Amino acid sequence: MNKKMMILSTLLTFSLLAGCGNANENAPANENNHTSGHGASHDQAGNQAENQADNHGGHGAEQIPVSDNLKASFAFASGSAKANEETEITVQITNKDGSPVNDFEVNHEKLLHLIIVNHDLSYFAHIHPDFKGDGKFTINNAFPAGGKYKMFADFKPVGGSTTTLSEWMDVEGKEGEHAAVTPDSKLVKEVNDKEIELALTSTKAKEDVTLTFDIRDAKTKQGINNLEPYLGAVGHVVILSEDAGQYLHVHPLDEKATGPKAQFATSFPKSGTYKIWGQFQHRGEVITVPFVVEVK
Repeated sequence: MNKKMMILSTLLTFSLLAGCGNANENAPANENNHTSGHGASHDQAGNQAENQADNHGGHGAEQIPVSDNLKASFAFASGSAKANEETEITVQITNKDGSPVNDFEVNHEKLLHLIIVNHDLSYFAHIHPDFKGDGKFTINNAFPAGGKYKMFADFKPVGGSTTTLSEWMDVEGKEGEHAAVTPDSKLVKEVNDKEIELALTSTKAKEDVTLTFDIRDAKTKQGINNLEPYLGAVGHVVILSEDAGQYLHVHPLDEKATGPKAQFATSFPKSGTYKIWGQFQHRGEVITVPFVVEVK
């Protein structure tokens, strides 16, 4: 090989090595690394789901939901619950292998939010069990009637994102009358001497929607501008589909707002009838106001 050919061969070798180095720099360091986050709301479909509607920043479709690796077991301490009797509820959070989860982040002032509704959504409770260690939370609650109740455990494990796990439970006793979940003809309600009006920018599925609650004194019609923080924010909103299969827990756009308006952003995952509960605090009293809307 003459001198010119040797020089050309050497240059070609260096060029190929440099190209391989650049390709390695652009490749992902670990294909199993997944990231997630949460924003103004999170939703749940079926028995187990991670927040999806709140991930406005977006993440790859290949992401493994945190809830795929977590389980929630709901039980009554005595083995059963009877209507109108105080009963201890136990919520056990475990990993997929059955080992208890012990590291939770404080999420709106609590480690776990427990939402309870009955079969026709006429009963609603938003309570906060105490953490006992070994993945176990407990709280006492009295159910107003017998029948089926769905429990939603809403929490955030350390290093994970907001997760909601749920289960239907049976309560012994005479069931209340089954009422249809019927859309309200007018989105104005009076609760505890407050008049609350709800406005939605859209009632179409899969569209961004802003919910605006206007809170006034029922007698004077004057706006209330001294709302107090409830769980660290001006208010909280829980939304359920008629069959309780779709769950949304929505946080306000401006957590430090004091009224009379409180705004929340979310999107309805599919068409159907939804019940909305807005929760606010004024002069030490928590106000819970329900609305029912039809989403097309």
